[in-house]
Order: sequence, then structure tokens, then C-alpha cells
Amino acid sequence: MDSLNLRRSILIAAIGLIGYAIVRRIISTVEKSKFKKLHGCKPATKLPQLDPILGLDLFKTIKQNAVERKALEANVRRSLTVARTMTINLMGQTFVSTCESENVKAILATNFDDFVVGPRMSAMGRLMGRGIFTTDGAHWEHSRALIRPSFNRAQVADLDSIETHVQNLIKRLPKDGGTVDMQHLFFNFTIDNATEFLLGRSINCQTDPSMEYFTEAWDYAESRSNDRLRLGKLAFLMRDAKFESSCDAVHSFVDSYIAEVLGNKEGGATLRNGDVKAKRYNLLSELSAVCSDAIQLRNELLNVLLAARDTTAGLLSSIMYFLARSPEVWRKLVDEVEGLEGKLPDYDTLKKMRYLRAVLDETLRLHPPVPLNMRFASRHTTIPRGGGPDGKSPVFIAKGTALSYCVWTMHRLPEVYGSDAEEFNPGRWLDSEKPLRPGWAYLPFNGGPRICLGQQSALIEAGYVVTRLVQQFKDIEPRGGVFRENLALTFSHFGGVKVALWRR
Repeated sequence: MDSLNLRRSILIAAIGLIGYAIVRRIISTVEKSKFKKLHGCKPATKLPQLDPILGLDLFKTIKQNAVERKALEANVRRSLTVARTMTINLMGQTFVSTCESENVKAILATNFDDFVVGPRMSAMGRLMGRGIFTTDGAHWEHSRALIRPSFNRAQVADLDSIETHVQNLIKRLPKDGGTVDMQHLFFNFTIDNATEFLLGRSINCQTDPSMEYFTEAWDYAESRSNDRLRLGKLAFLMRDAKFESSCDAVHSFVDSYIAEVLGNKEGGATLRNGDVKAKRYNLLSELSAVCSDAIQLRNELLNVLLAARDTTAGLLSSIMYFLARSPEVWRKLVDEVEGLEGKLPDYDTLKKMRYLRAVLDETLRLHPPVPLNMRFASRHTTIPRGGGPDGKSPVFIAKGTALSYCVWTMHRLPEVYGSDAEEFNPGRWLDSEKPLRPGWAYLPFNGGPRICLGQQSALIEAGYVVTRLVQQFKDIEPRGGVFRENLALTFSHFGGVKVALWRR
């Protein structure tokens, strides 16, 4: 009898749970239907798929594109042939893909509070902790407020330290047209410059081979963090002892600088209260004036290191890639640089060099530092375009939906940049008769409240390096094979950027 009552109780409980789930589902469906009607939403185009349930066919295609280093190229092809905004089913999960500027503006600015960065912390937290790139809400606001003062004009305009590292870079370049991988050298250059800005002392890996352990640890940990990000909720399944040891090596290195600063604030740091005058500004000393939490300091520094080192190195590499393949652009740039008469460029001079800026803008258009990004809806919301047969109606975005926006594709839209959108043409930014005003269709440094704080710093640093190289070398030619993508947390060239340079 007791057994019968137990079974009956279990059955009633099961029926109750099923009934509760059904009622919740009905209520949710009704709520969504009302929301869609209120906002005039229509469904977006669905990507045609052989497997509309699990999307295994698309998974295989994406995997093959990644192996061939053509993932971004494939994204462009899908968006131009299927729809600018579409729903995609991948591994049983439906997400929205868009390259329409109005939608990106809504995600990053207009409806900013409706979207979050989602699983970044779980994927990247082991290496970078809680900082400006891995968090949302109050923690993100606090991190941004801490870091923002460090990118004022005075700091960006201080180019003395950059020249030191540029000299080390130039010394490593062949003089007679020998083949050299500029990308490898640029990644070493930017980490030297970034660590001086962040920590107060450069690791000088361009001149000290013993420091390669840090760059190798950082590169490996960053690469595996990207793998964890792609795995999403399954990231916990990834077990990698080298990843763990690489993260530990990075942390130990940075922690030693933090311990020194916290233990002795008489070391010439510039404090926010102005009590101590610095010989040269650095972010660690600045942050330590208002924060004594060693873990938080490390997190903030490593979050900034990702942008300060990797994105600028990628930009410089792409500039040299395009210049080596564009003799006319190189000659025009040489003409502008020769106007300096051999003088070192300063901040104001770099800002006035219109053709140099056009080269930077065009490179950032074709090779944006972060070509693909994602957000997750924190509540039911909408994006303004992509719905209905004509794609002009709003699209309903349910809470929890993942949205990917591809800047790489957006920067190649023919309706914005013309039929030659795939071509490298700095002149498009200088056409006075048909001025190019892409608005939100040009987004190399993100946009909205999360726009990159260091964009001016990156542009000045890249402009300075390119100007100094043009002053030192009279010609450049490409070496190596065809272009292949290396898509990780940031963009770079798979196989490097090999060129030949000839000294003046």
C-alpha cells in the first residue's frame, strides 16, 4: 500500500511539473506574441540549412572554413547572398547574425542596456579576470571609470618611449631587401611599448630573448581563451595543463610589478592626488593610487594589455601588408612623409597628415582589429532592421538570444563603400566631391558606451611607427603566399606578414 501511494505521489508530482512547464510555456508564448505585435516585429530571413534542427551541416561548413582560414570570407558571402540580417541554427541553438549598421547601433548604443557580453568571463576569466572587457553592469562601469583618465591627450601625445622601441624595431630589419616577417616584429614591438605604459618598465623582448617566455605564455593563454569562448557553456570540458601554467606565468610576472608598486609608492609614480611626480606615466602607478587590491590591479592591467598590444600589432601588420601590395599608395605616403624633412613626428604633426590617416582608416576598414563580436539579450527586445520579406521591419529578440555582428562584413557592404568595397583604396576617404560618411557602418573601435578608450592612442602609435619606417626605407615589396585569416580574440595574419624593405 505504501509503495502504491509513493508511486501515486510521484506520478502526481510529475504531472504537476509537466503542467507547470506547459503553463509557463503558454504564458511565455503569449507574452512574446504581445511584445512582437506591440513593436511591429516580423521574422528575419532564415539561413537555408539541410539540418534545420541541430544545424550540423552548418557546423561542418564553419569548421571547414576555419581550417581553410576563410571564416570571415564565408561570413561576407552569406550576408551578401542570403540576407544582411538572418537567423541561424547551430548545434540546436538559434541565434541572429547581422551586418546592418542600424542593428549594430541598437545593440551597442540605442538599446545598450538590453544586451550583455555574456560568457566572456567564464571563458577569459582564468587569464584576464574581471575587467573592462570581461564584465557588464556596475563592475564594467567601475573598470572603465578607473581606466578612462589614462587615455587623455597628454598621455597619448607622449611619444618619447615609442621612439625607443621603434629604434629597436628598425635594428632588427634587414637593410638589403631580405625577407622579414613584420607581424612577428610588430607583436614584440607592441608588447614592449604596452608593458612600459602599463607597468612602468618595458619587458624589452626585442632586445632581451629571455623575456620570450612571457610573450609565449601570453600568446598561448590568449589563444586557448578564445577556444574556450567558442565552446561557450561547454568551456568547462576543456582541460589543458599548458593553459593553466601559461596563465600562472602571466599572473606571476605582472604580480611582481604590482607587489613592488604597492610595497613602495615612493618609486616615482604619478598619483591621482599629485603627491608624487613621475618621471614617466604608467597605468599601474596611476591605478594603485586609488586601488590597493592586487588582484583587481592585475585584472585591469591584463584587460588593457589585450587591446594595447594585440590590436595595434594587428593594425600595423595589415598596414604593411597593404603597402607592400600598393606601390602607388606607398609613393603617396612617401611624398607626405618627406614633408617632415626628416624630423621626428609629434602628436600635432601626425594629426595633420591626411593621407597617413586615410591609410589607417582604409586598413581598419578592411582589417578591423575585432572583426566579429557577440552580445546576448538580457531581456526581450528588438533590433530595427531585418524583419519581413523586405528586411525593413523590426526583429524580435527574446531574452537570452545570442547576436553576432560582423564588422568585417559591414565594412565591405557595397551599398556603403561602393562596388570596389573589397579593394584597398585610401583615396575613398579623401574624395571631396563624394565624401564618405559611413556612420555606424564603420566601426573599427566598437561604438556606444563600450567604445574603445584607446582608439586615439592606437592611431597615434600606428601612425608614428609607419611614418618612422617610411623615413628609414625607400621601398617595400611583398613576400610570401596568399592572405589567410587568423581569427582569435583579435585579428591577425596566419603565417605572418612577410615583406622586403630597402633602406634609404
